[in-house]
Amino acid sequence: MSVRSTLPRSDVSAQGGAPPFGSVGMQDGATQGLASRTAEIAALDADLSARRAQVAQRRRLIIYALRLAFTVLWLGSWELSTRLNWVDPFFVGQPSGVVQRLWTWITEGTALGPLWLQAVVTMQEAVVGFLIGAALGVVFGILLGRIEVMAEVLSPFIKGANAIPRVVLGSLFAVMFGLSLWGKAATAVVLVFFVVFFNAFQGVREVDRNLIANARILGADNRRLTTEIIIPSAMTWILASLHISFGLAIVGAVVGELFGATAGLGQLIYNAGHTFDVNGVFAGMFVLAVLALIAEGLISALENRLVKWRPSRVSGEIPI
Repeated sequence: MSVRSTLPRSDVSAQGGAPPFGSVGMQDGATQGLASRTAEIAALDADLSARRAQVAQRRRLIIYALRLAFTVLWLGSWELSTRLNWVDPFFVGQPSGVVQRLWTWITEGTALGPLWLQAVVTMQEAVVGFLIGAALGVVFGILLGRIEVMAEVLSPFIKGANAIPRVVLGSLFAVMFGLSLWGKAATAVVLVFFVVFFNAFQGVREVDRNLIANARILGADNRRLTTEIIIPSAMTWILASLHISFGLAIVGAVVGELFGATAGLGQLIYNAGHTFDVNGVFAGMFVLAVLALIAEGLISALENRLVKWRPSRVSGEIPI
């Protein structure tokens, strides 16, 4: 006597065999719904990204337009006030005279030689001072930030040195180094060093202590802790100081040239001031500003390369 199942054949296959046709259809429908939903989300993300790009582009155009309007208003009011004799152009110069002086320097040269040569001399002094000052500032900032005893011992000496007027040091370096490049570069070094040093020092002190403790638990020694945790964490502080310090390096080079030089934009401005050539003074200042802006762009490119982990801007803001 054989025992047979009392369940229908379809029910038996549904319980222990292949899935029924209706279940397969439901799975296919769910898969298609998920795919369509994913496509909708991707389309929304693409549309949102395109709108953000449009908003950022529009904002950049507005910023550039406002900058142009400000420049036109500033120079136009300056030129108009001098032409109407509201102010004496002998004392304040005028934009048209500055442009004419620049064109003369470019086409005919200056009393000290070609204009590009004066720019090269000043930039050479500024770059040398910037590199040496930044390197010393980073090294001593990280060193004193890591060694608390050394920081406490040297603190009054550093604060006292920082309080010394830079003009006094410029005259001292002129006596020590004469008319050579190193006298101007030394003034730039002093100006750059303290800015970079204090930022690097503070950046080391602001590193997350929990991050350092976790690294020590994982077996990191002092060398790896410094190179892989502390320096990358302080990099934002250090790079922020470089934006300010290069402008100060140019200031240091120009101040050094004012105490004695045979070439350079500082000497060119000094000669123009002593001959009451106000337009020449403004022309030299304009060249210095252009060089500083070019250097700022290069430092910003370096910053974006070294700090790739920083979130990118999505609103299109333009940094100062």
